[in-house]
Amino acid sequence: MSITTFFSDNNPNEDLIEFFTSTSQNIENEYRRIQRRATEDPGTAGDQGEENWKELLSKWLPSTFKIVTKGRILNTKGKASPQIDVIVLRPEYPEGLINTKLYLATGVLAAFECKLTLKATHIKEFFESSVEIKNLTFPKVGSPYKELHSSILYGLLCHSHSWKNPSSKPIENVTSYIETMDKAKIKHPKFAPDLICIADLTTWSICKTTFFGPRFVPNFDEYIPIYGKNGSAVSSYLCFSSLLKNQVPYFNPLAVLITRLLCKLSREYPSLKPISSFFEAANIQGKGEGKNRYWDSSIYSSNILGRVCLGGWDNNDSSEEWKFMYT
Repeated sequence: MSITTFFSDNNPNEDLIEFFTSTSQNIENEYRRIQRRATEDPGTAGDQGEENWKELLSKWLPSTFKIVTKGRILNTKGKASPQIDVIVLRPEYPEGLINTKLYLATGVLAAFECKLTLKATHIKEFFESSVEIKNLTFPKVGSPYKELHSSILYGLLCHSHSWKNPSSKPIENVTSYIETMDKAKIKHPKFAPDLICIADLTTWSICKTTFFGPRFVPNFDEYIPIYGKNGSAVSSYLCFSSLLKNQVPYFNPLAVLITRLLCKLSREYPSLKPISSFFEAANIQGKGEGKNRYWDSSIYSSNILGRVCLGGWDNNDSSEEWKFMYT
């Protein structure tokens, strides 16, 4: 087994840390308030939870992004997704179509399922929906970024979780369910979900490595037991957890969520890059680790396969089309 580790080591931005501490407290307070009435009216409780997340995203994403609740995503062939709880639309999205509850796939930047209390069955449904939603977008070829990603980011946002017994290990439980569902449901890295946040626990963020192979790695023989004799691309759900050794003392799941969300969205909407770069440099997310899943080179089109296997990427590429790693 091999592990991918991500860690920011700059000095933290204390002002942002305080802002996220306040945001986390608000989500926790809302969860307690909603739970008091949840058994009387589960539907309303769910709606209130979605509004909490809509409000949070509205505060941390640019005001030009349109954020809506309870809609379906529509592709050019007329196929619609299951109902989505929260959808982030591009600033250019036509105003006349905002209230239709059917949103054009090319106008959607991100989609989120929302749960008040996460259960194991929710994770299975979430992975199934990820494949459906990412299948609505046009297939993209021509670079590792295009072929490893869908243009719609998909995530799961939860106030809390169901593993509350003193002996329970919720982070291990959820991580195990994520890895199991990934192997069962995801047949190509582009269909993998991007973010899973449990506000009072931790956040998982997908990481994808373009390729690690014999044609550009000296002494590759020593890596064959890990990557195979022909090399592999890699995907990993990085778990940013307070339990990790040497984790930052100010760890906050919502800080991880917003930092990784801004970074991932900036690849589809480059105007976000200055803000996402600031958040990453501010070092408010801490450390993440995840178990690697290996993919052979057949995941790539013939258009780019040769360059991929030769290691033809540029980590200084501002377009991010040919990066070695996408976190």
